[in-house]
Amino acid sequence: MGFFLGLLLASFLINAIALIPFIHILYKLKIQRQNQKTKDAFNVPTPIFDTLNRKKAGIPIGGGLLIITTTTLIFLLAFPILYYFWIPITSIYSNKAAELKVLLFGFISFGLIGLYDDIKKVFFGKSESFFGLRLRHKLILEIILSLLIGFWLFSEVKIEIINIPFLGVFHLGIFYIFFAAFVVTAFANAFNITDGLDGLATGILMIALSAFWVISHSILDTALSLFIAIWLGGIIAFLYFNIYPARIFLGDVGALSFGATFAVIGLLLGKTFSLLIIGGLFVAEILSSLLQLLSKKYRGKKLMKVAPLHLWLQTRGWHESTIVFRAYLASIILALFGLWLAFIT
Repeated sequence: MGFFLGLLLASFLINAIALIPFIHILYKLKIQRQNQKTKDAFNVPTPIFDTLNRKKAGIPIGGGLLIITTTTLIFLLAFPILYYFWIPITSIYSNKAAELKVLLFGFISFGLIGLYDDIKKVFFGKSESFFGLRLRHKLILEIILSLLIGFWLFSEVKIEIINIPFLGVFHLGIFYIFFAAFVVTAFANAFNITDGLDGLATGILMIALSAFWVISHSILDTALSLFIAIWLGGIIAFLYFNIYPARIFLGDVGALSFGATFAVIGLLLGKTFSLLIIGGLFVAEILSSLLQLLSKKYRGKKLMKVAPLHLWLQTRGWHESTIVFRAYLASIILALFGLWLAFIT
């Protein structure tokens, strides 16, 4: 455990030092949030969102790119150190290489989709492609990547079951591929939706990943414990600059990558139900948006004044910091509940 804590601290220091010049570079390159009128998935203007988030225009985006890069490099460099100190690399799976492949593929590939989307938003802000990839195109790419992840989990890692507390283990067979793809795609978008307030999504992720770290350590999965420790160090460093008032945002490059990878870790741990509980606030955010869209499409009127949930709370008069810190408290309780379920089943 001491080795993993040391890597977490090393990752924190590396990212904390790197973030300062990185933010200055983003400012110089003008890779920033634009103060433009936005539209929802049905091409309808969103004046409430624009009003509440006008002050965030000009803040750099793209912090996720740095965290993905540093986490990947430190993670890969850590393995020779493990061998040097004779620390065994253990896993609950016989095919350790496949586990690493799925983990890094989800982390990097979803980041590339988000990076492309961010580039289009920043450098083509006055064209039709200001809003990046169209929703359906982005979703198609996410589904393709998620299906590939699901296929590798089923065929190479040999996962095809889900464990539902108090109900038992269910064998899905080849249908596990589609189940895993749905989970990964859903969490990628859920995180992206949640990433709307300073420090909200990354703070919730920090708490949720800490719970996953406990689980991975308890089952002696060295690779996952190592990755989570290094990733947590980067997230904590980023969160220092991301809490209110934020100096930098993740951008889609970070949001899509972080959400998808969070889901992949939950699937690799075999704790799908705990994933839904520990990541419960991400689930609540995407459900609120989904119900709002369905209500507007099929009922012709809104279910709430505005969605997602954190934006609705803003319209109710809650300050941004109040929403974020209460979300942290809720996330801690959900993480503890998810851990309890994980250890009793």
